[in-house]
Amino acid sequence: MLKRVLACTAMLALCALPLAAQGHAATAGNEMTITGQVVDLNCFTTNGQSGAGHKACAQACAKAGVPLGVLSSDGTIYVPVSSKPGDPQNSKLEQFIEAKVKVTGMHRMVSGLHTIEIKTVSAAT
Repeated sequence: MLKRVLACTAMLALCALPLAAQGHAATAGNEMTITGQVVDLNCFTTNGQSGAGHKACAQACAKAGVPLGVLSSDGTIYVPVSSKPGDPQNSKLEQFIEAKVKVTGMHRMVSGLHTIEIKTVSAAT
């Protein structure tokens, strides 16, 4: 009986290995361009604050390390990320806080979160 339990346990463990390996594997992305408004993620997601009247607050939050994001016209929020560890992304968006931008980069969706690894960013017209 003990041999049978051990054999079943070993078999289940072997079956689970591929699932465990998928946990944090690199996710393939797709190159894309988005147009949207740069927002302070904390104030936007917790209080719904954005726009010209919120610019000073968003700038202060960004300088304090609160992440910025891009709110697209369809309501999707894209969080800027980097494939390099310890590479903050706010500096790429700070000059455009609460303004409309055009961002090109590698889009990935992981666990329901839209991210974009920014290649270019410019003011949108």
